[in-house]
Amino acid sequence: MPLFNKKSAKISNPSPPMTKDPHQLSSHQHHFYENNNSYNSNGKNLAGSTMPTAPHIDDLNGSHESNVTKPQLVFNCQLAHGSPTGFITGFASVKELYQKIAECYDFAMDEILFCTLNSHKVDMSNLLGGQIGLNDFIFAHKKGRPKEVEIVKSEDALGLTITDNGAGYAFIKRIKSGSVIDRLPHIQVGDHIEKLDGINVVGKRHYEVARMLKDIPTGATFTIRLIEPMKSGFQGIAPRKGGAKQSKPGYGSGKETLRFKANGNAAIEDEHDDVTQRGIDAINTLLDSFMGINDTELATQIWDLGSNKTNSMDFAEAIDASDLEAFGFTDDFIIELWGAVTDARQGRHRR
Repeated sequence: MPLFNKKSAKISNPSPPMTKDPHQLSSHQHHFYENNNSYNSNGKNLAGSTMPTAPHIDDLNGSHESNVTKPQLVFNCQLAHGSPTGFITGFASVKELYQKIAECYDFAMDEILFCTLNSHKVDMSNLLGGQIGLNDFIFAHKKGRPKEVEIVKSEDALGLTITDNGAGYAFIKRIKSGSVIDRLPHIQVGDHIEKLDGINVVGKRHYEVARMLKDIPTGATFTIRLIEPMKSGFQGIAPRKGGAKQSKPGYGSGKETLRFKANGNAAIEDEHDDVTQRGIDAINTLLDSFMGINDTELATQIWDLGSNKTNSMDFAEAIDASDLEAFGFTDDFIIELWGAVTDARQGRHRR
């Protein structure tokens, strides 16, 4: 049962249910907001014009199912290259979130490459995955310029970590320093992989795209078609390796999270404890090393399967009995995953 009802959205203009104190923003964020229509308390633009109507999505009015309590959560949103602030509600999955943002700003949903939280930059450490903190500010990154790059696979590994946006687009999350891809300046973190040698990969999961790249023979030449995120004059790009996540005390510091479930539902849950988060991070590192993908939701699912198991055999059986069987994990890889689970439990991982 979805968390929110799915009546068609309507645009309205009530008083904003959430506000942000500009004094709490970091310097680069404050600069960003000033370039995207900052207003004073009288509703005047700092340049002197009247404040435009902010887009607002509100589909929580009307009838509710009697046996379901639907939390009325509202999230602030902007387009990363610049826009007024919109107010987004009524979604229970990443796809539904993208649809709400597209309706709010009046463009097609497939124009959204991905979203970041609390930063307008192409910063993979702030990528929206399977969860949103209740105080997080959402920035949607739209499609920008397409580009095609011819690559000679001179080494077995290209040095890419691939993730996806949960709505059919695989893109580059990290580029390993000194790798084949790192030597190609036209390829950047955040680029969406649209085609490989003319084969359209839109709709494929990140691990399928990673497998296709891995299967290209060493020494072969291939062409990759990419679409970069739309940029603006003050848009920043994080380091190619992804960068370290920094604390943002202005917002995004809540302890509760809206978490998207694999079954299509969403639920408000407490933030992961340190042991769980260390385990999930370690599993994600293994997914990167062995498969060339980064997927916090998948890592969380693996952790959940192993969190109450006492030995690797039961853990392997739990994976085989789940939808993760489709990944075809080898016995050696499952042992590595089990090691990550037990190390986290016993405090051997350090964040």
